[in-house]
Amino acid sequence: VTVSNKPSDLASSCSFLQYSAVDSNPLSVYIMHPFWNSVVKVMPRWLAPNLITFTGFMFLVFNFLMLAFYDYHFDASAEGHTHVPSWVWVAAGLFNFLAYTLDGVDGKQARRTNSSTPLGELFDHGLDSWACVFFVATVYSIFGRGESGVGVVTLYYILWVVLFSFILSHWEKYNTGILFLPWGYDISQVTISIIYIVTAVVGVETWYEPIWWNFHYRDLFTFMILGEASRNNSLKHSSIYEAFLPFLSPVLLFLLSTVWVIFSPSDILQQQPRVFYLMVGTAFANLTCKLIVCQMSNTRCQPLSWLLVPMATVVLLAVTGLVTNETLLIYAWTAIVILTHVHYGVSVVILPFTQQKPPVLIMLNTGDYMAMW
Repeated sequence: VTVSNKPSDLASSCSFLQYSAVDSNPLSVYIMHPFWNSVVKVMPRWLAPNLITFTGFMFLVFNFLMLAFYDYHFDASAEGHTHVPSWVWVAAGLFNFLAYTLDGVDGKQARRTNSSTPLGELFDHGLDSWACVFFVATVYSIFGRGESGVGVVTLYYILWVVLFSFILSHWEKYNTGILFLPWGYDISQVTISIIYIVTAVVGVETWYEPIWWNFHYRDLFTFMILGEASRNNSLKHSSIYEAFLPFLSPVLLFLLSTVWVIFSPSDILQQQPRVFYLMVGTAFANLTCKLIVCQMSNTRCQPLSWLLVPMATVVLLAVTGLVTNETLLIYAWTAIVILTHVHYGVSVVILPFTQQKPPVLIMLNTGDYMAMW
């Protein structure tokens, strides 16, 4: 534990307090930011930025839960199944756009009220990393897993593209000190919000028909997700090993979960796709949060997360058939992953706000747990 109250020490170790981000997307620059600037002006100054962040995140969680109730196995949009009610799509579109708006407004509210903090930045980006899985899984219900939809295995790899796209931006900041926001984020958020509303009006049957020849709307959805891109910049870490160190745990998580998918005796991804996506997305968010803490505090990223050790054990038990009830295993492991991630968030973000001590820099570096007050 390193504690410093000296201004000289703080000056040399608090480079993470400077938030540097580049957003060059024309949609964001010319349309959304002016809109967000107007929205933030009507917000009361007493409204905490972190409450705005959390509210936006909960809109996405509510969308996920709402679609889970009406389309748990992602087959409601397929022919011959009971479709999701139209009002659900309207609500999903509104909630998704509200979540997107609040995500763009929270930082502006923080600067407006002079309440910007490193913990606020961590809270914002940490919830963004977790929101990826809720966003992708909810959108999936539009097309589903039927003949006119997208297979659950395909969606699994699409989810990984989204997750790696997200962490790539923070990996760039870890190596360059600047967060480059991908263009695909704003475009996908606005487009999907509109698609939800359109689905409520025309029905999911519209997406059955091809756009042209054998090119379906599901293919357009896939290309839109895969179209997210990042920008390359010079690295501040001279060692290639140090530069790519943050990718070790995410890649291992990908390999472990993919081994489970491929060698599952009961084909667990086909049986419980929603829970499996949630497990993967939550575990990935946990790894991403630790990278965000490292790039904010300018500290070395830990090469391996302890969460992967029990994960490897769970996968081994599943693929070898030592645990015959894979459904029970995935539910139990998902619950553990969620509780672990929530515990990490509370330890790193929530508890510091309860401290009544004067401002002080505290770096806790005990393997996976690294926090700053």
